[in-house]
Amino acid sequence: MEKCKERLYNGLIKENPTFVLMLGMCPTLAVTTSAVNGAGMGLTTTVVLVMSNMLISMLRKIIPDSVRMPAFIVVVASFVTIVQFLLEGFVPALYDSLGLYIPLIVVNCIILGRAESYASKNPVLPSVFDGIGMGLGFTVGLTAIGIVREVIGAGEVFGMRVMPSSYEPVTIFILAPGAFLVLAGLVAIQNKVRAVLAKKGRNMPKTGCGEGCASCGNSACNGKIFAVENEEQKGREEQK
Repeated sequence: MEKCKERLYNGLIKENPTFVLMLGMCPTLAVTTSAVNGAGMGLTTTVVLVMSNMLISMLRKIIPDSVRMPAFIVVVASFVTIVQFLLEGFVPALYDSLGLYIPLIVVNCIILGRAESYASKNPVLPSVFDGIGMGLGFTVGLTAIGIVREVIGAGEVFGMRVMPSSYEPVTIFILAPGAFLVLAGLVAIQNKVRAVLAKKGRNMPKTGCGEGCASCGNSACNGKIFAVENEEQKGREEQK
C-alpha cells in the first residue's frame, strides 16, 4: 500500500507531467481554452493511462523486448478507440470540443513513457496506481490552466460567470499565445513556492530524475543510462 501511495504522490507532485516533466504539451496548450475541456482531456487520458498500464503490466513477461514499443502502441490505440466511441456516444459536446486530440492520445508521450519506464517492469497494482497518479496530475495541470485562461479570457469558470459585468475579457488568453503565458506563469509560481519552502527548511523532493522518470533533459544522466544499457547488452551477448 505504501508503494501505491508513493505512486500517487509521484504523479501529482514529484513528477507532475504538466508542471515538472513538461510532457503532453500539445493537448495541454491546445485544448485548455476552458476548464471543462482541460478536465475532459485529463480524465480521458487518465482512463487510457490506467487501462494501458494495467494490461501492459499483466503482459510484461509475455511481450518480447524486440517488439515492445509496437505492442504498447497497439494496446494504447485499442483503449483510445474504445474511449473515443464512448465519448462520441455519451458526451458528444466534449467529443466535438476535443476533436482531433482524442485519437492523438495514442502517441501521447506520457502514456508511452509510463508504459516503457514503469508498467513494463512492475506488478499490476503499483502500475495501476502509477497510471492514476500520473493521470490525475495531468488532469490537475490541464484544469488549472483552463481555469486561469477561462477566467481571464472570458470571465467564467466551467461556463459560470464569476467576473462582474463591467469586466472586459482579455481575449488573448483564450487564444494560442494565452496558453504559453498561463503555463509559464503557473510553472513560475510553483518554482517560487518550492524555493520559499526549501529556504524554510522543508525537505522538498527532487524532481525530474526519480524512479520511473519518463523524461530527463540532463545529458549526463542520459549518458549514464546509455552506458548501463550498453553494459547490459554486452552481458547478454557474452551469455549467448
